[in-house]
Amino acid sequence: MKKSLAMLLSLTLCAGLFAGCSNSDSGTPSAEPTQTSSEPAKLSGNVATDGSTSMEKIIGSLGEAFTEMNPDVNFTYNPTGSGTGIQAAIDGTCDIGLSSRALKDEEKATLTETIVALDGIAIIVNPANPVSDLSVEQIAQIYTGEITNWKDVGGDDLEISRIGREAGSGTRDGFETITDTKEACKYNQELTSTGDVITTVAGNPNAIGYASLSAVKDSVKALTVGGVAPSEETVLDGTYTIQRPFVLATRTGEALSEAAQAFFDFATSADANEIIAAAGAVPVAK
Repeated sequence: MKKSLAMLLSLTLCAGLFAGCSNSDSGTPSAEPTQTSSEPAKLSGNVATDGSTSMEKIIGSLGEAFTEMNPDVNFTYNPTGSGTGIQAAIDGTCDIGLSSRALKDEEKATLTETIVALDGIAIIVNPANPVSDLSVEQIAQIYTGEITNWKDVGGDDLEISRIGREAGSGTRDGFETITDTKEACKYNQELTSTGDVITTVAGNPNAIGYASLSAVKDSVKALTVGGVAPSEETVLDGTYTIQRPFVLATRTGEALSEAAQAFFDFATSADANEIIAAAGAVPVAK
């Protein structure tokens, strides 16, 4: 009897050991959680912007900073003018249209307007011109042809050469809206870029022109308007009256690509304020 009990216990113990060995070798997945990498996926793709030549400095600086952070993204800027950039956004041939004027009601039927910065439109003359200040009314009278000689506003006895932008330009639209001269300006030359206006005024002692504050160079002189100089401070506080918005135009109801949305978010964030200010415009993000 004692022998039988001993044998039974021995057999039970072996069976338990055998079962334990089988379980450990069965290949059953471990209950321990698997570790995943916390490193985010690298952003890649294309971001195509098109439009305002006045926004070249700002968009170029923002694009450069963005691609430094995201080297696998291809960022492009096509300086075609506000009207063309808005149409490109409507047609879907670019991700983000760039406009240096507010969108019109008919454009807002398709596009969403996001103001990324404010810009003063500087009234510029040749550095040799003794005139240093004009009122908004005098500027309007010059561009409509009521005032044709610099002597009538405190300058030399020289005929005024009125330089401006082409039809469809955001800078022209902003200038004519603020000075209430739409459809009434009499230009001696209509040029297709901000740079061309600055170069032409710099080379003509009789000339007057207008250009984005962010683009003005030492080759021309920016006038005060009603005694107020164009600057970041005077644009932001509204005392410099000849100013306009810099706009990012996107198709309403259509999601941007991951790369384009990332650029849009960066450009409209407070992180971009220093870049925008360094490019000569006034950031609006808080």
